[in-house]
Amino acid sequence: MNQLNQLNQLKQYTTVVADTGDFQAMRAYTPQDATTNPSLILKAIQKEEYQSLLQATVRDHKSASSNHIMDHLLVKFGLEILNIIPGRVSTEIAADLSFDTQGSVEKGREIIRLYEAAGIPRERVLIKIASTWEGIQAAKVLEQEGIHCNMTLLFTLPQAMVCADAGVKLISPFVGRITDWYKKSTGQDYIGADDPGVQSVQRIYAYYRKFGYPTEVMGASFRNTTQVLELAGCDLLTISPELLQKLTESDAPVTRKLSPSIVVDAAQFAHLQKLTLDEKTFRRMQNDDAMGTEKLAEGIRLFCADAVKLEKMIQVCLES
Repeated sequence: MNQLNQLNQLKQYTTVVADTGDFQAMRAYTPQDATTNPSLILKAIQKEEYQSLLQATVRDHKSASSNHIMDHLLVKFGLEILNIIPGRVSTEIAADLSFDTQGSVEKGREIIRLYEAAGIPRERVLIKIASTWEGIQAAKVLEQEGIHCNMTLLFTLPQAMVCADAGVKLISPFVGRITDWYKKSTGQDYIGADDPGVQSVQRIYAYYRKFGYPTEVMGASFRNTTQVLELAGCDLLTISPELLQKLTESDAPVTRKLSPSIVVDAAQFAHLQKLTLDEKTFRRMQNDDAMGTEKLAEGIRLFCADAVKLEKMIQVCLES
């Protein structure tokens, strides 16, 4: 019998999610879920095979603002993705709402309304929101309405703590961006279990399992397959097509690194204490973490910049 490749081995322990807006990649690697954002959609619609989606969306909503057309475009991609995958799609609200609780709530409701109008139940959609204090409070409101959220741009344990207490469905800690910051800050390279991005997700996963939180942990933003494999057993891992391909090319054994029983008994997690953070304490703890503060701010800026580029493409299409 042929040895399973690493991707198929990983699927035995972890729900694999495609981190892409590319439909062909989803068909090739058969993930359970898929996650998108304006940056991934921007990358996709620059390919000829996706131009028709942009043109059709603009044609069908010519009288709408470019901002609303972008919502329809994101949902149109989501609908196509849901025809391919069996699980859920994550659709991101505009990053410029990251510090606007009410605006985020209204945008989340609007996105769900568009999906439901197309016949998709809300259980198959996750609304992606930046893990600011305001974003997490918006997610708390949406979750109470049965609209599930995926908290993105998450870099620190305090962010994860507040998300769990808000009752969010899923969080996406950014492994690679955490490691990028430490490599730049220290000048060191990090491999395997010593990787600070990997350790951050392990710590969050341990905190959730130790204190019985049902919030799902989905490692994101991977730079190499070693980071992915160090988190085998995490609830979910969202992985780019490039790394999915590399995982299919190796049949080296994959060892489960995370499970509730593994982390609860691990001595390195014994120090974790359950904390409930109010806004002032959260902001102070987040501010004390230079990496978390810088990467959250940078991430919001980058997502905003790509959303502006996407809106310009829509505008050009409107005027043509």
